[in-house]
Amino acid sequence: MKMLIALSVIYFFFILTFYSAAASDDLQEPYRGWKAGVASVVITPEESMWMAGYAARNRPSEGTLHDLWAKALALEDSNGERAILVTKDLIGFRGAYMADRICNRLKEKYGLSRAQVILSSSHTHTGPELTSTPDGYLLEEANGPYSPEQWDKIRQYSEKLEDQIVALVGKALDSLVPVQIYSGNGVARFAVNRRNNVEATLNSSTQLTGPVDHSVPVVKVAKTSGELLAVVFGYACHATVLSFYKWSGDYPGFAQIALEDAFPGTTAMFFAGAGADQNPLPRRTVGYARQYGKTLALAVEAIISEPMRELSPNLTTAYSKVDLKFANPPPTEDELLQILEEDSGYPEYLKDRAKLLLAQLEKGMSLMTSYPYTVQFWKIGEQNIAVLSGEVVVDYSIKLKQIFGEDLFVMAYANEGMGYIPSIRVLSEGGYEGSRSAIFTTPWAPDIEINIILEVIKLAKKAGEYHYLNQD
Repeated sequence: MKMLIALSVIYFFFILTFYSAAASDDLQEPYRGWKAGVASVVITPEESMWMAGYAARNRPSEGTLHDLWAKALALEDSNGERAILVTKDLIGFRGAYMADRICNRLKEKYGLSRAQVILSSSHTHTGPELTSTPDGYLLEEANGPYSPEQWDKIRQYSEKLEDQIVALVGKALDSLVPVQIYSGNGVARFAVNRRNNVEATLNSSTQLTGPVDHSVPVVKVAKTSGELLAVVFGYACHATVLSFYKWSGDYPGFAQIALEDAFPGTTAMFFAGAGADQNPLPRRTVGYARQYGKTLALAVEAIISEPMRELSPNLTTAYSKVDLKFANPPPTEDELLQILEEDSGYPEYLKDRAKLLLAQLEKGMSLMTSYPYTVQFWKIGEQNIAVLSGEVVVDYSIKLKQIFGEDLFVMAYANEGMGYIPSIRVLSEGGYEGSRSAIFTTPWAPDIEINIILEVIKLAKKAGEYHYLNQD
């Protein structure tokens, strides 16, 4: 009898414990917030090779100032929607070739659409040259300053880079953890409009002129414990402090290093804004590159150390291409031959480009008559991000912020490069940023700015952003 009572008591407590645990599980709701993951990889070339960014270069690289990095931030919202931001200490992809290859592999391997992926470049001018076709940036008939050996290095590096980025995205997706995400805007004032201010007389100038965007957009990603996981920040200014022959991320590289030193365990990621007509001035020394990097890092620290706007766990991404026209027809074979004449007045780097176009015609290929230009729009909670490809001048940032509000983030140099993207103002003024398109013999058509702005608005509506927009 005593044994029966003891077994009954044990059974009672077992049932009580089981149902208490079950009730506790029923009361515990599933996690409904953000998840994020980060990953980084060194992409510094392992050998001397040709550098990108300056047409006057006449030899391969000669050492390393600091490493180049590719970094990935994976985001997942409360509904399981995902997006990937990849940042790279590189000049940018030449055309759509590498971006298309990488995004196709990301779709096949991870199910990510083009809208869900941004491939951002810092536009450092002390990184390696990249290929843009299976045969290299220039056809064999138009090698320019590059020897066959150098082209082999460029191809091999580009192929390895593709593999590294695909693997990097996988690591970021595999490391998702619960987080909170915040956004804010800071300020840094070393960008100078290079069209309106003469660099040689800058030290004696008492007033700078021309449009600028000195905002420092910041996204902070923190674990639920409060530990900082990642900080994403941008600035609208060329990464052209340095022009020597050592690998470096220029001022954006120094800014990322400074932030990761200040916040150990954090991944700092830089994106370039619409600063194609903006230079860091004065420049040309490592000291200035460090100074501007620290200045930018301190601007970011000032924002993340204060209360920021927390973003709701809702993610929307949109992507499209808009067909941009040229002002003039593409050049004929005779016109290209005239450019190649010794006294044509064209610099050697444009003559090399003419050789490429001429080689395409000789192979029976036709020259482009328009360019399919990539535009994206992301909404990370309440934070809107307009994403543009190419070297975009500052007017686009100013105009888009007039439409969407000053808290809009504008990212340029994303996905692919096709040259400068001028505004109506720059086209009318002429000059370096406005005188040529993807085909250097003709400027862009005058409607380039309105077509890009309208495409951003179209994508914003698709992404569900109606606050500043007429829904008609």
